[in-house]
Amino acid sequence: MARSTGPAPLDRGSALPLWAQLLDELRRRLRAGAFHDAFPGEMELVAEYDVSRHTVREALRHLREEGVLDSSRGRGTTVRRTPIVQPLGSIYSLFRQVEEQGMTQQSIVLAQERAVRPESAVALGLPDDAELFHLERIRCADGAPLAHDQVWLPWALASPLMEADFTHAALYDELATRCAVHITQGRERISAVVPTAAERTQLTVPRHEACFAIERTGRTRRSTVEHRRSLVRAGAFSLVAEWSPQGYSLNTAAGG
Repeated sequence: MARSTGPAPLDRGSALPLWAQLLDELRRRLRAGAFHDAFPGEMELVAEYDVSRHTVREALRHLREEGVLDSSRGRGTTVRRTPIVQPLGSIYSLFRQVEEQGMTQQSIVLAQERAVRPESAVALGLPDDAELFHLERIRCADGAPLAHDQVWLPWALASPLMEADFTHAALYDELATRCAVHITQGRERISAVVPTAAERTQLTVPRHEACFAIERTGRTRRSTVEHRRSLVRAGAFSLVAEWSPQGYSLNTAAGG
């Protein structure tokens, strides 16, 4: 049975303060999936629950301290979504990272074509004029833009991908199924960048938020087959490193 996302009345006869009841009530609605598009303002909550502004502010203060809400001048109050987690040092799929966190992954395909791009050809160890398969997408999680993603692969290897529907499909799955190619290793360079005005519009990035620029080369056991560039909203993405008694190594490179 679907959980109600609407308001429930507070118990005026309870010994629990109204602000604490409102806090529990807002937590309940958040768990049920309310406020996906926007979080109500203080006066809207005052009217909805017939309480004082002080009661509303006290409940919202606790939600902010818990990291549930994010407030800033000019933007109002928004629900802070759980970030997508990328494990460092492993081959990962953004498609799977989104789906495993209970969100729906969907892509807006901007280009799916045969192309020539000397920079990517060189990264793949091919001649400058080599033909490539090019896929460009806006990656979305629960309908919200998450990343602008571009990938280039050798055309001779990846041409069957022209038949794939990438609005809701994982590239690595399609590459394995249609081309019998399995990427098993690679290298990534991750940099924090300030997005351009056009990139902010494309990904609906707030003015105060930075992005991660990720450049990846993916390899099979024999050769480099993937060159990828992604611009990811930093507020929706986090990086995680794990270590063990055997240790780990982390290589860094200077910006530029």
